[in-house]
Amino acid sequence: MKTIKVLGSGCANCKTTARLIEKTAAELGLEIKLEKVEDVGQIMSYGVMSTPGVVVDGKVVHAGGLPDRKNIQQWLT
Repeated sequence: MKTIKVLGSGCANCKTTARLIEKTAAELGLEIKLEKVEDVGQIMSYGVMSTPGVVVDGKVVHAGGLPDRKNIQQWLT
């Protein structure tokens, strides 16, 4: 099971990113652990300066703007 963190203040793009990840995982039949991180200190600890950021299994894979669906599929598989 992949552990995914969506880093952001809770803005619309952050919420949309989390929904896209959840939806894509469900479509692929994959179980994931999704966590939303809104604490600025934690976000900065990943070196993410623009949100939303996405961390998969401890590695930053995306920062800033909505991620592409194909990228999400790659992260999950």
